[in-house]
Amino acid sequence: MSLTSRILTGIGLGFVVGLILNLWLSDFFDPINTYVFVPLGKIFVNLIKMLVIPIVFVSLVLGTAGVSDPKKLGRIGLKTITFFFITTAIAVILALSAALLVKPGVGKFQLPMDEFEVTEAPSVIDTLTNIIPTNPITAMTEEAMLQVIAFSLFIGFAIARLGERTNGLKRIFEQLNDMLMYLVQLVMKYAPIGAFALIVTVIGGEGLDGIAAMFKYFILVVTVLILHVLIVYCPALSFFGKMSPLRFFKGFSPAMIVAFSTSSSNATLPVSMEAAQKKLGVSRTVSGFVQPLGATINMDGTAIMQGVATVFIAQIVGHDLTVGQLLTILLTATLASIGTAGAPGVGVIMLTMVLTSVGLPLEAIALVLGVDRLVDMFRTTVNITGDAVCAVVVDHSERKLEQVNADAPG
Repeated sequence: MSLTSRILTGIGLGFVVGLILNLWLSDFFDPINTYVFVPLGKIFVNLIKMLVIPIVFVSLVLGTAGVSDPKKLGRIGLKTITFFFITTAIAVILALSAALLVKPGVGKFQLPMDEFEVTEAPSVIDTLTNIIPTNPITAMTEEAMLQVIAFSLFIGFAIARLGERTNGLKRIFEQLNDMLMYLVQLVMKYAPIGAFALIVTVIGGEGLDGIAAMFKYFILVVTVLILHVLIVYCPALSFFGKMSPLRFFKGFSPAMIVAFSTSSSNATLPVSMEAAQKKLGVSRTVSGFVQPLGATINMDGTAIMQGVATVFIAQIVGHDLTVGQLLTILLTATLASIGTAGAPGVGVIMLTMVLTSVGLPLEAIALVLGVDRLVDMFRTTVNITGDAVCAVVVDHSERKLEQVNADAPG
C-alpha cells in the first residue's frame, strides 16, 4: 500500500473512531484522548516542527544559489521570476481576501485548544523593518520565519555571486537537502498514525461540526484556485501571451490530468514540457528553463492553500488577524513557494512555517490534513498550469524581441 493510501486510511479511520467516540462513547473519549491520541498527535506535530527551520533554510539557500546568478538567468530568467512572484503574491491576496470574506472557520465549531494565547502582533512598520535579522541564530531558535527567509536569501545570493569559490559549500547544502528530504520521507511514514490521532481528537471532540468545517475549507480553497486561473492566468494568456485560453487548455489538458492524478509537479514535468512545446508551440529553450524552474519555485496553488488555511485556523481558534499579521502571511507564503517543491509532505511543513510566523497552533493542521489529499490534486494542477502560462508569456515576449532585432537595420 502506498504512503498516500496509508495516510488516507488513517484519516478515514480517524473520522470513524472519532464519530463513534463522539456519538456513542463520549464518556470514554476524554481519558482515551488524553493518554493515547493527544500524545500520538503531538509526536507527529513535533516531528514536523523539528524539520521546519532546517528545510526552510537549506532549500531557500539552494533555490537562490541556483537562480540568482545574472549570467545564468539573463533576460528570460528575470521575466520568469518576476512573473512567478507577481502571480504568487496575487494568489495569496486572493486567498486571504476570500477567507476573510467567507469566514470558513466561523461557526459552531471550535478547535479544542488548551490555553491558546496569541502574542501581541507587531505593527506593519515593525514587520517590514524586522525582516532583516540582527542575529540569524536567534531568529532560527525563536522561529522568526521572515528573518530566516531573509538570511537564507542573502546566503544563497552570496553563494551564486562567488561562483566557483563556493562550489564546495554549495555541494554541502545539496547534501544537507538530500538528507532533509530523506528525513521528510521518514517522518511521513509516521503520518498515517499521526493523522489518525489528530483527526480522532478533532472529530471526537466536535463530531459533525468538525466535518462541516473541513468541508467549508475544502470548497473555499477549490473555489479560489479556480478563480485564480480565471482572473490571473486567462488574462495573462490573452494580453501578454497572445494566445486564446481555449487553445491553451485544449493543448495543455493532458498534463493537467496527469498533475491531478499524481499530485506531483515534478512527476508531471515531462508531460507538461512536451505539451508546452508540441501543443502550445513554446520553444524548447524557454520551456526547458521556465517549467523546471517553476516546478521548484512557482507554487500558486500551494500559496492559495496556505493563505486560506491560515485564516481558517485563526478563525477556528477565535483569533482576529491584524494587518501586520496578514502582511506577514502574504510575505511568508509568497517566499515559501521557493522551498515548497520536493518530496511528499513538504507542503504541510511549509504550512507550519506560515502558521508559526503569526503564532497560530500547529495542532490545527489536523483539520487541513483531513482533506489535504483532495486539495493537493487541485493545487498541483494550478501549480503546473501557472508554469506553462509563464512559458507561453515569456516565449511570446522573446519571439517579439527577436523579430524587432531582426527588423532593425543592420
